[in-house]
Amino acid sequence: MNVDGKKYRTIWLAKDGASVEIIDQTKFPYAFEIAKLHTMEDAAHAIRVMQVRGAPLIGATAAYGVALAMRADSSDEALHAACSALLETRPTAVNLHWALDRARKSLIQVAPAYRAAAAFTLANEICDEDIAINMAIGMHGMELIAAIARTKREGEPVNILTHCNAGWLATVDWGTATAPIYMSHDGGVPVHVWVDETRPRNQGAFLTAWELGHHGVPHTVIVDNAGGHLMQHGQVDMVITGTDRTTATGDVCNKIGTYLKALAAKDTSVPFYVALPSPTIDFSLSDGIREIPIEERSGDEVRHMTGRSRSGAIETIDIVAEGSEVSNPAFDVTPARLVTGLITERGVLKANRQAIAEAFPERVKLSA
Repeated sequence: MNVDGKKYRTIWLAKDGASVEIIDQTKFPYAFEIAKLHTMEDAAHAIRVMQVRGAPLIGATAAYGVALAMRADSSDEALHAACSALLETRPTAVNLHWALDRARKSLIQVAPAYRAAAAFTLANEICDEDIAINMAIGMHGMELIAAIARTKREGEPVNILTHCNAGWLATVDWGTATAPIYMSHDGGVPVHVWVDETRPRNQGAFLTAWELGHHGVPHTVIVDNAGGHLMQHGQVDMVITGTDRTTATGDVCNKIGTYLKALAAKDTSVPFYVALPSPTIDFSLSDGIREIPIEERSGDEVRHMTGRSRSGAIETIDIVAEGSEVSNPAFDVTPARLVTGLITERGVLKANRQAIAEAFPERVKLSA
Protein backbone atom coordinates (compact mmCIF):
# COMPACT_ATOMS: atom_id res chain seq x y z
CA MET A 1 0.00 0.00 0.00
CA ASN A 2 0.97 3.63 -0.35
CA VAL A 3 2.41 5.86 2.34
CA ASP A 4 2.70 9.26 0.72
CA GLY A 5 3.43 7.64 -2.61
CA LYS A 6 5.89 5.00 -1.36
CA LYS A 7 4.84 1.36 -1.28
CA TYR A 8 5.19 -0.69 1.90
CA ARG A 9 4.35 -4.05 3.37
CA THR A 10 3.90 -4.35 7.13
CA ILE A 11 6.61 -7.01 7.52
CA TRP A 12 9.55 -8.06 5.38
CA LEU A 13 12.91 -9.80 5.47
CA ALA A 14 15.64 -7.25 6.10
CA LYS A 15 18.42 -6.69 3.56
CA ASP A 16 20.87 -8.50 5.84
CA GLY A 17 18.83 -11.69 5.26
CA ALA A 18 19.09 -12.56 8.94
CA SER A 19 16.53 -10.28 10.60
CA VAL A 20 12.97 -9.14 9.98
CA GLU A 21 11.65 -5.59 9.79
CA ILE A 22 8.18 -4.42 10.81
CA ILE A 23 6.26 -1.16 10.94
CA ASP A 24 6.00 -0.40 14.67
CA GLN A 25 2.28 0.21 15.13
CA THR A 26 2.64 1.37 18.73
CA LYS A 27 4.10 4.61 17.37
CA PHE A 28 1.04 5.57 15.32
CA PRO A 29 -0.29 8.09 14.51
CA TYR A 30 2.53 10.31 15.69
CA ALA A 31 5.48 8.62 14.02
CA PHE A 32 6.23 6.15 11.24
CA GLU A 33 9.04 3.92 12.51
CA ILE A 34 10.58 0.66 11.43
CA ALA A 35 11.58 -1.88 14.09
CA LYS A 36 13.90 -4.83 13.57
CA LEU A 37 13.34 -8.35 14.94
CA HIS A 38 16.55 -10.32 15.52
CA THR A 39 15.23 -13.23 17.60
CA MET A 40 12.15 -15.31 18.25
CA GLU A 41 11.78 -13.44 21.52
CA ASP A 42 11.68 -10.16 19.59
CA ALA A 43 8.85 -11.53 17.42
CA ALA A 44 6.91 -12.75 20.47
CA HIS A 45 7.33 -9.36 22.13
CA ALA A 46 6.15 -7.55 18.98
CA ILE A 47 2.97 -9.65 18.93
CA ARG A 48 2.33 -9.36 22.67
CA VAL A 49 2.70 -5.56 22.93
CA MET A 50 0.94 -5.02 19.58
CA GLN A 51 3.81 -3.61 17.58
CA VAL A 52 2.12 -5.89 15.07
CA ARG A 53 -1.57 -6.71 15.34
CA GLY A 54 -4.43 -8.02 13.25
CA ALA A 55 -4.93 -11.75 12.77
CA PRO A 56 -3.16 -12.18 9.39
CA LEU A 57 -0.14 -10.09 10.39
CA ILE A 58 0.14 -11.89 13.73
CA GLY A 59 0.29 -15.20 11.83
CA ALA A 60 2.97 -13.89 9.45
CA THR A 61 5.03 -12.50 12.32
CA ALA A 62 4.82 -15.82 14.15
CA ALA A 63 6.08 -17.62 11.05
CA TYR A 64 9.08 -15.31 10.90
CA GLY A 65 9.53 -15.83 14.64
CA VAL A 66 9.91 -19.56 14.05
CA ALA A 67 12.43 -18.83 11.29
CA LEU A 68 14.47 -16.63 13.63
CA ALA A 69 14.39 -19.38 16.24
CA MET A 70 15.59 -21.96 13.70
CA ARG A 71 18.49 -19.72 12.72
CA ALA A 72 19.66 -19.80 16.35
CA ASP A 73 18.90 -23.48 17.03
CA SER A 74 17.36 -25.79 14.44
CA SER A 75 16.78 -28.80 16.70
CA ASP A 76 13.40 -30.48 17.14
CA GLU A 77 13.31 -29.29 20.73
CA ALA A 78 13.90 -25.68 19.69
CA LEU A 79 11.18 -25.91 17.02
CA HIS A 80 8.58 -27.14 19.50
CA ALA A 81 9.68 -24.60 22.11
CA ALA A 82 9.46 -21.70 19.67
CA CYS A 83 5.98 -22.68 18.51
CA SER A 84 4.79 -23.07 22.10
CA ALA A 85 6.23 -19.70 23.17
CA LEU A 86 4.74 -17.84 20.21
CA LEU A 87 1.36 -19.52 20.70
CA GLU A 88 1.11 -17.98 24.17
CA THR A 89 1.37 -14.38 22.93
CA ARG A 90 -2.28 -13.79 21.90
CA PRO A 91 -5.14 -16.26 22.57
CA THR A 92 -7.92 -15.14 20.21
CA ALA A 93 -6.56 -14.76 16.66
CA VAL A 94 -6.75 -18.17 14.98
CA ASN A 95 -4.19 -17.21 12.30
CA LEU A 96 -1.53 -17.49 15.00
CA HIS A 97 -2.48 -21.11 15.63
CA TRP A 98 -2.77 -21.79 11.89
CA ALA A 99 0.65 -20.38 11.01
CA LEU A 100 2.44 -22.15 13.87
CA ASP A 101 0.74 -25.47 13.14
CA ARG A 102 1.75 -25.14 9.50
CA ALA A 103 5.33 -24.29 10.45
CA ARG A 104 5.63 -27.15 12.93
CA LYS A 105 4.25 -29.79 10.54
CA SER A 106 6.32 -28.57 7.61
CA LEU A 107 9.65 -28.03 9.35
CA ILE A 108 9.69 -31.21 11.41
CA GLN A 109 10.07 -33.06 8.10
CA VAL A 110 13.16 -31.02 7.14
CA ALA A 111 16.64 -32.02 8.30
CA PRO A 112 17.90 -29.60 10.98
CA ALA A 113 20.77 -28.44 8.77
CA TYR A 114 18.29 -27.06 6.22
CA ARG A 115 15.54 -26.05 8.64
CA ALA A 116 16.36 -22.34 9.02
CA ALA A 117 16.36 -21.74 5.26
CA ALA A 118 13.11 -23.67 4.89
CA ALA A 119 11.52 -21.69 7.72
CA PHE A 120 12.34 -18.35 6.10
CA THR A 121 11.01 -19.64 2.78
CA LEU A 122 7.79 -20.72 4.48
CA ALA A 123 7.36 -17.34 6.20
CA ASN A 124 7.83 -15.58 2.87
CA GLU A 125 5.23 -17.88 1.31
CA ILE A 126 2.72 -17.14 4.07
CA CYS A 127 3.19 -13.40 3.45
CA ASP A 128 2.75 -13.72 -0.30
CA GLU A 129 -0.32 -15.91 0.17
CA ASP A 130 -1.85 -13.33 2.50
CA ILE A 131 -1.45 -10.61 -0.11
CA ALA A 132 -3.03 -12.77 -2.83
CA ILE A 133 -5.94 -13.65 -0.54
CA ASN A 134 -6.56 -10.02 0.38
CA MET A 135 -6.48 -8.95 -3.25
CA ALA A 136 -9.15 -11.56 -4.03
CA ILE A 137 -11.23 -10.35 -1.06
CA GLY A 138 -10.90 -6.85 -2.46
CA MET A 139 -12.15 -7.86 -5.89
CA HIS A 140 -15.23 -9.64 -4.49
CA GLY A 141 -16.00 -6.85 -2.04
CA MET A 142 -15.55 -4.21 -4.72
CA GLU A 143 -18.52 -5.71 -6.57
CA LEU A 144 -20.72 -5.12 -3.52
CA ILE A 145 -19.62 -1.49 -3.33
CA ALA A 146 -20.13 -1.03 -7.07
CA ALA A 147 -23.70 -2.35 -6.79
CA ILE A 148 -24.52 0.28 -4.17
CA ALA A 149 -22.75 2.97 -6.19
CA ARG A 150 -25.05 2.28 -9.13
CA THR A 151 -28.02 3.29 -6.99
CA LYS A 152 -26.45 6.65 -6.14
CA ARG A 153 -26.52 9.98 -7.93
CA GLU A 154 -23.41 10.67 -10.00
CA GLY A 155 -20.52 11.61 -7.73
CA GLU A 156 -22.36 10.67 -4.52
CA PRO A 157 -20.12 8.47 -2.37
CA VAL A 158 -20.87 5.04 -0.96
CA ASN A 159 -20.71 5.48 2.82
CA ILE A 160 -18.99 2.55 4.53
CA LEU A 161 -18.65 2.11 8.27
CA THR A 162 -15.79 0.04 9.67
CA HIS A 163 -14.66 -0.88 13.17
CA CYS A 164 -11.13 -1.29 14.56
CA ASN A 165 -8.40 -1.72 11.95
CA ALA A 166 -8.80 -4.40 9.32
CA GLY A 167 -6.63 -2.41 6.94
CA TRP A 168 -3.27 -3.17 5.40
CA LEU A 169 -1.69 -2.52 8.81
CA ALA A 170 -3.55 -5.60 10.10
CA THR A 171 -2.29 -7.81 7.27
CA VAL A 172 0.82 -8.04 5.14
CA ASP A 173 -0.75 -5.77 2.50
CA TRP A 174 -4.13 -4.48 1.22
CA GLY A 175 -6.09 -5.39 4.35
CA THR A 176 -9.31 -7.37 4.58
CA ALA A 177 -12.16 -4.93 5.21
CA THR A 178 -10.23 -2.13 3.48
CA ALA A 179 -9.18 -4.06 0.36
CA PRO A 180 -12.57 -3.48 -1.35
CA ILE A 181 -12.44 0.17 -0.25
CA TYR A 182 -8.95 0.78 -1.64
CA MET A 183 -9.75 -0.98 -4.91
CA SER A 184 -13.00 0.94 -5.32
CA HIS A 185 -11.28 4.25 -4.58
CA ASP A 186 -8.38 3.50 -6.92
CA GLY A 187 -10.90 2.43 -9.60
CA GLY A 188 -12.74 5.74 -9.48
CA VAL A 189 -15.78 4.74 -7.39
CA PRO A 190 -16.54 7.52 -4.87
CA VAL A 191 -16.32 6.13 -1.33
CA HIS A 192 -16.37 7.66 2.13
CA VAL A 193 -15.47 5.73 5.27
CA TRP A 194 -16.89 6.26 8.75
CA VAL A 195 -14.03 5.21 11.04
CA ASP A 196 -14.93 4.09 14.56
CA GLU A 197 -12.27 5.34 16.98
CA THR A 198 -12.30 1.86 18.58
CA ARG A 199 -11.52 2.36 22.25
CA PRO A 200 -9.54 1.57 24.27
CA ARG A 201 -6.51 1.29 21.94
CA ASN A 202 -8.02 3.55 19.27
CA GLN A 203 -7.04 1.36 16.33
CA GLY A 204 -9.58 3.17 14.17
CA ALA A 205 -8.53 6.71 15.05
CA PHE A 206 -4.82 5.87 15.16
CA LEU A 207 -4.40 3.26 12.42
CA THR A 208 -7.34 3.10 10.01
CA ALA A 209 -7.59 6.87 9.76
CA TRP A 210 -3.81 7.13 9.29
CA GLU A 211 -3.65 4.64 6.45
CA LEU A 212 -6.80 5.91 4.70
CA GLY A 213 -5.48 9.45 4.91
CA HIS A 214 -2.06 8.58 3.51
CA HIS A 215 -3.71 6.66 0.66
CA GLY A 216 -6.07 9.56 -0.07
CA VAL A 217 -9.40 7.90 0.81
CA PRO A 218 -12.07 10.31 2.16
CA HIS A 219 -12.98 9.40 5.73
CA THR A 220 -14.40 10.72 8.99
CA VAL A 221 -13.48 9.51 12.48
CA ILE A 222 -16.46 9.01 14.82
CA VAL A 223 -16.87 7.94 18.43
CA ASP A 224 -17.66 4.27 18.86
CA ASN A 225 -21.31 4.84 19.79
CA ALA A 226 -22.17 7.08 16.82
CA GLY A 227 -22.62 4.28 14.29
CA GLY A 228 -26.21 3.44 15.20
CA HIS A 229 -27.22 7.10 14.99
CA LEU A 230 -25.69 7.43 11.52
CA MET A 231 -27.47 4.27 10.37
CA GLN A 232 -30.83 5.57 11.64
CA HIS A 233 -30.38 8.70 9.53
CA GLY A 234 -29.44 6.91 6.31
CA GLN A 235 -25.80 7.94 6.39
CA VAL A 236 -24.36 4.42 6.25
CA ASP A 237 -24.80 2.28 3.12
CA MET A 238 -22.94 -0.76 4.39
CA VAL A 239 -20.74 -2.00 7.23
CA ILE A 240 -17.53 -3.94 6.56
CA THR A 241 -15.44 -5.26 9.43
CA GLY A 242 -12.66 -7.79 9.75
CA THR A 243 -12.45 -10.77 12.08
CA ASP A 244 -9.87 -12.55 14.22
CA ARG A 245 -11.70 -15.87 14.28
CA THR A 246 -14.80 -17.19 12.52
CA THR A 247 -16.50 -20.48 13.36
CA ALA A 248 -17.51 -23.18 10.91
CA THR A 249 -21.09 -21.94 11.36
CA GLY A 250 -20.37 -18.28 10.56
CA ASP A 251 -20.15 -16.71 14.02
CA VAL A 252 -17.63 -13.88 13.87
CA CYS A 253 -15.21 -12.78 16.58
CA ASN A 254 -13.85 -9.27 16.14
CA LYS A 255 -12.74 -6.26 18.16
CA ILE A 256 -15.02 -5.43 21.09
CA GLY A 257 -17.96 -3.32 19.91
CA THR A 258 -18.49 -5.14 16.62
CA TYR A 259 -21.56 -6.95 17.97
CA LEU A 260 -23.25 -3.64 18.76
CA LYS A 261 -22.64 -2.42 15.20
CA ALA A 262 -24.21 -5.60 13.86
CA LEU A 263 -27.29 -5.15 16.05
CA ALA A 264 -27.72 -1.56 14.87
CA ALA A 265 -27.23 -2.60 11.25
CA LYS A 266 -29.87 -5.32 11.59
CA ASP A 267 -32.37 -2.88 13.12
CA THR A 268 -31.85 -0.32 10.36
CA SER A 269 -31.59 -2.79 7.43
CA VAL A 270 -27.98 -1.81 6.68
CA PRO A 271 -26.00 -4.73 5.18
CA PHE A 272 -23.32 -6.00 7.56
CA TYR A 273 -20.39 -7.73 5.86
CA VAL A 274 -17.30 -9.36 7.33
CA ALA A 275 -14.14 -9.64 5.23
CA LEU A 276 -12.02 -12.64 6.13
CA PRO A 277 -9.19 -14.73 4.71
CA SER A 278 -9.85 -18.45 4.97
CA PRO A 279 -7.05 -19.04 7.55
CA THR A 280 -9.24 -17.02 9.93
CA ILE A 281 -11.94 -19.72 9.82
CA ASP A 282 -11.70 -22.18 12.70
CA PHE A 283 -13.45 -25.31 11.48
CA SER A 284 -13.12 -26.95 14.90
CA LEU A 285 -15.63 -24.50 16.45
CA SER A 286 -19.41 -24.28 16.03
CA ASP A 287 -20.56 -21.89 18.76
CA GLY A 288 -18.55 -18.68 18.81
CA ILE A 289 -20.03 -17.29 22.01
CA ARG A 290 -19.29 -20.41 24.03
CA GLU A 291 -16.13 -21.69 22.38
CA ILE A 292 -13.96 -18.75 21.27
CA PRO A 293 -11.52 -17.62 24.00
CA ILE A 294 -11.83 -13.87 24.58
CA GLU A 295 -8.58 -12.13 25.46
CA GLU A 296 -8.80 -10.00 28.61
CA ARG A 297 -6.17 -7.30 28.27
CA SER A 298 -4.70 -5.03 30.91
CA GLY A 299 -7.05 -2.54 32.53
CA ASP A 300 -4.38 0.11 32.05
CA GLU A 301 -5.45 0.34 28.41
CA VAL A 302 -8.80 1.66 29.66
CA ARG A 303 -7.45 3.70 32.58
CA HIS A 304 -4.91 5.57 30.49
CA MET A 305 -4.87 7.35 27.16
CA THR A 306 -1.83 8.48 25.20
CA GLY A 307 -1.85 11.45 22.87
CA ARG A 308 -0.04 14.54 21.73
CA SER A 309 -0.36 17.55 24.03
CA ARG A 310 -0.69 21.14 22.89
CA SER A 311 3.05 21.51 23.42
CA GLY A 312 3.71 18.69 20.97
CA ALA A 313 4.85 16.17 23.60
CA ILE A 314 3.51 12.60 23.57
CA GLU A 315 1.96 12.07 27.01
CA THR A 316 -0.09 9.42 28.81
CA ILE A 317 -2.86 10.59 31.13
CA ASP A 318 -5.33 8.95 33.54
CA ILE A 319 -8.98 9.09 32.43
CA VAL A 320 -10.76 6.80 34.95
CA ALA A 321 -11.80 7.76 38.48
CA GLU A 322 -9.20 6.61 40.97
CA GLY A 323 -10.08 3.37 42.72
CA SER A 324 -12.55 2.15 40.07
CA GLU A 325 -12.26 -1.44 38.86
CA VAL A 326 -11.72 -1.84 35.10
CA SER A 327 -12.54 -4.71 32.75
CA ASN A 328 -11.02 -4.87 29.29
CA PRO A 329 -12.30 -7.73 27.07
CA ALA A 330 -10.60 -7.26 23.71
CA PHE A 331 -13.16 -9.01 21.47
CA ASP A 332 -16.81 -9.93 21.17
CA VAL A 333 -18.73 -12.41 19.02
CA THR A 334 -21.33 -11.48 16.41
CA PRO A 335 -23.74 -14.39 15.77
CA ALA A 336 -24.05 -15.56 12.16
CA ARG A 337 -27.71 -14.50 12.06
CA LEU A 338 -26.60 -10.85 12.08
CA VAL A 339 -24.07 -11.23 9.25
CA THR A 340 -25.27 -10.37 5.73
CA GLY A 341 -22.32 -12.08 4.09
CA LEU A 342 -18.71 -13.21 4.48
CA ILE A 343 -16.36 -11.68 1.91
CA THR A 344 -13.69 -14.34 1.30
CA GLU A 345 -11.07 -14.99 -1.36
CA ARG A 346 -13.52 -17.44 -2.94
CA GLY A 347 -16.49 -15.11 -3.09
CA VAL A 348 -19.19 -13.64 -0.87
CA LEU A 349 -20.67 -16.44 1.25
CA LYS A 350 -23.71 -16.81 3.42
CA ALA A 351 -22.74 -17.05 7.07
CA ASN A 352 -23.68 -20.67 7.61
CA ARG A 353 -21.98 -24.06 7.84
CA GLN A 354 -23.04 -25.32 4.40
CA ALA A 355 -21.86 -22.29 2.45
CA ILE A 356 -18.53 -22.14 4.26
CA ALA A 357 -17.91 -25.88 3.89
CA GLU A 358 -18.74 -25.83 0.17
CA ALA A 359 -16.34 -22.93 -0.41
CA PHE A 360 -13.45 -24.52 1.52
CA PRO A 361 -13.91 -28.32 1.36
CA GLU A 362 -10.17 -28.98 1.79
CA ARG A 363 -10.15 -27.13 5.13
CA VAL A 364 -13.13 -29.15 6.34
CA LYS A 365 -11.28 -32.40 5.58
CA LEU A 366 -8.19 -31.24 7.44
CA SER A 367 -10.21 -30.40 10.55
CA ALA A 368 -12.15 -33.65 10.54
